[in-house]
Amino acid sequence: MRAQVIPNVKREVLLDAILNNIEKGGKVYSDGLQAYKSLPAMEFVHETVNHVNEYVRGDVHTNGIENFWSLLKRGLKGTYVAVEPFHLERYIDEQVFRFNNRATKDNPLTDQDRFTLAVSQISGKRLTYAELTGKVGETTPF
Repeated sequence: MRAQVIPNVKREVLLDAILNNIEKGGKVYSDGLQAYKSLPAMEFVHETVNHVNEYVRGDVHTNGIENFWSLLKRGLKGTYVAVEPFHLERYIDEQVFRFNNRATKDNPLTDQDRFTLAVSQISGKRLTYAELTGKVGETTPF
């Protein structure tokens, strides 16, 4: 899973994000959103499901991505509640990590495995309070 904050959902912005994240020749499964119809057919295999008529057609579905967004939204609204837009990218990164490292039949990670992996990725990195709050370069009044 990859996810990022984008400034809006206009066709050009969506297509730019898609083109920057999917290899040429890759498969793109989407719903029937009009903006996706502009995907370059010669660069991708693009198949859609029209949710008016179907949710799955063979291997073509959007269930995985809908699961991811559902988990993210529940976390933002139910757990974190007051998320500042400045920090949204960090919350998305956390959810991507959780989703990509969840326990599945093909990926039997334990909570300890996920913790060890998370700590190994932050070890030796420093996040200052100024960076965290977006106040790098500001001086404190005391």
